[in-house]
Amino acid sequence: MLHMVNKSPFSNSALEEAARIASKGSPILLIEDGVYAARAGTSFAPKLADILKDHPVYVLTPDLKARAVDKLVEGVEQVDYSGFVDLVEKDKVHSWV
Repeated sequence: MLHMVNKSPFSNSALEEAARIASKGSPILLIEDGVYAARAGTSFAPKLADILKDHPVYVLTPDLKARAVDKLVEGVEQVDYSGFVDLVEKDKVHSWV
């Protein structure tokens, strides 16, 4: 199952809950304000590094650009809209809103 998170980890616990509940290996896609979780050097970066041990984490590139997030935690993969569609087509989606 693909877990899609659109809330910032600095104001919402959706990403941490998704990572805790998701089966090991289930992908997580950060969109909208959720992309702030992927920014390197923040207080959340070590938590994301732990999440990456069990889950591939993707971020939507247009949302990164819209929020001026340029340096990412190592291991986070960027996807464009085509990659977004590929992820959604592979799995059922659970949106954490």
